[in-house]
Amino acid sequence: MEEQKGTLKVGVVGMGPVGQILAVHLKEAGCHVTICDRNKERVDLIRKDGLRLEGKMARHVRPDQAFHTASELAAEKPDVIILAIKVYHTRAVIEELLGASAGKPFIICAQNGIDVEEPVADVFGEQYTFRMVLNFAGNLAKPNAVNVTFFNAPNYIASVDDTQEVFAQRFAEILASVDLDTLVVDSFSLVDKVWEKTILNSSLSALCGISRLTIREAMEQPGMAEIIEQVIEESVQVAKAEDIRFGDNFIKLCMRYLRKAGNHFPSLAVDMMKNQQTEIEHFNGQFVKYGRKHYVRTPLNLLFTNLVQAHTKKGATLEEPEPLALAGMFAVKGTGAIKETSAGGHYVGVDIGSYYTKISVIDEAGEVVYRELLRTLNRDKNALYGALEDIKGRYDVAAVCASGYGREHFPAADTTKTEVSCAAFAIDSLYLGRKNIVDIGAEDIKLIRAGDGGKVEEFYMNNKCAAGTGAFITEVAERAEIDLRTMSELAGRSEAMKELNSFCTVFAKTEIMGWIFEEMPVEDIAKGIYLSVANRIYKIRMEAGLPIYLVGGVIAYHPYFKTILSERFGQEVIIPDQPQFIVSLGAALFARKHAHQQQATVGPDTNEQKERA
Repeated sequence: MEEQKGTLKVGVVGMGPVGQILAVHLKEAGCHVTICDRNKERVDLIRKDGLRLEGKMARHVRPDQAFHTASELAAEKPDVIILAIKVYHTRAVIEELLGASAGKPFIICAQNGIDVEEPVADVFGEQYTFRMVLNFAGNLAKPNAVNVTFFNAPNYIASVDDTQEVFAQRFAEILASVDLDTLVVDSFSLVDKVWEKTILNSSLSALCGISRLTIREAMEQPGMAEIIEQVIEESVQVAKAEDIRFGDNFIKLCMRYLRKAGNHFPSLAVDMMKNQQTEIEHFNGQFVKYGRKHYVRTPLNLLFTNLVQAHTKKGATLEEPEPLALAGMFAVKGTGAIKETSAGGHYVGVDIGSYYTKISVIDEAGEVVYRELLRTLNRDKNALYGALEDIKGRYDVAAVCASGYGREHFPAADTTKTEVSCAAFAIDSLYLGRKNIVDIGAEDIKLIRAGDGGKVEEFYMNNKCAAGTGAFITEVAERAEIDLRTMSELAGRSEAMKELNSFCTVFAKTEIMGWIFEEMPVEDIAKGIYLSVANRIYKIRMEAGLPIYLVGGVIAYHPYFKTILSERFGQEVIIPDQPQFIVSLGAALFARKHAHQQQATVGPDTNEQKERA
């Protein structure tokens, strides 16, 4: 354990907003700070550019060490380790820390929810375990930058068995020295603070995730505000049964506090919109648990817990069945670093779809050097703008082209193009000659006939209903309880030829129920869904004799379409590499074309004058 005098060695596990805010302040206070995050791209950025806070707090520091794993962090023998991770990762992380630690450092749980410190105390012991209640928040502006939205001082810290008040006081003083005011309280008082904050979080986090309303939007609607107040009242009754008491005006104060909240989503709501695992069990779920303990009915908390759990269980998404860490950055080649090139300019294509935003970066030669996949959040563009700024920091970006449904709402673009034009332009860069292109999206099907040079000769788009789209596949597969990640494999094992008769999602789901009652094998159901979509595509007028290319996110994660459509058309259909990024590739190619046209318009003499200036 560290001496009372000297530099405190701090490890911070998890580089979300909370972890970054704490790491920045501790480093600024003079601590030796080591961070770790399992996302390698994030850690690489932190090593290169450090950590930045924006908004309510403006700071920039570089941590002393940055690692990808908790075991590497533990090997540095920190005096104290802060857990700023999702609660459901806690057990795995503390086991990794314990296996790599020479001794037992202090562990501070800087997490939301009730009883989140219990797994730590079970493994490291109560005398080494601390809990904090944090009253600041922010959102990621970039992978290594946080926009701090508020700080309602103070924070609170306590030793869970009240034996380490001296260290708690030292830690609080360190934070207070850099304007992150923190008070030391006893463990019983901290429990009250934990429940108070959890009541606030539980009152609207699930509601915002389900309704897609920000906190401010939810509070501005009388019907929603009434539900929020009733959830608070219900949770307070559970707290009273657990002998946790609040002031007489507690509920009114909660509502007043929430009415002053910003126009942003709670973190649990963001997790829901990203189809990621949530911490609902430690929010509303804990009020259900303690309510059962004391025979206090908690219908609203139970409702929200079950709804969020059902949403999480559904899991699979329309275009990407597996959750992506940190917006899904990945290298084009190799296993680690993002490919760097320096010759010439770079061009960015952004495909803003209804569910996902795809980004491709090409160099002057048209070679893809970087790709990124983001959730499309209607009210939160920070992730997209942050990703674009990060790309501009890595590459000499000459132009940006936007495509997709949201292209007209992305002012950072230098030019915009339709998905149809981008798909045709991209496929033409990969395959010469006239061709048919089929793009199955989340909410529409596009059939494109393209000529030489990527010129669109004709196209058809079905967007009047979900028939045959990714949404259709997802909903009917869900009714059959088929995991989208294994759906193609299941269909490939079937010899049946029975297909759905209805293209209406509602009637198709009813038909699926009939198949289930008939005890049709799940493999045959999976194939039947694919057959119905394939026949829908086959009936669209398509010029015979031309090669057929399948693109889009649905194609990327349903490879059985290649088999079934090849059989239906009597020719091999082709799926290009990374089919979900074809439109963004086309947009990047259009960005290059736009930049070259601008260059030709400006002329070399003018450019030379600009450089001299």
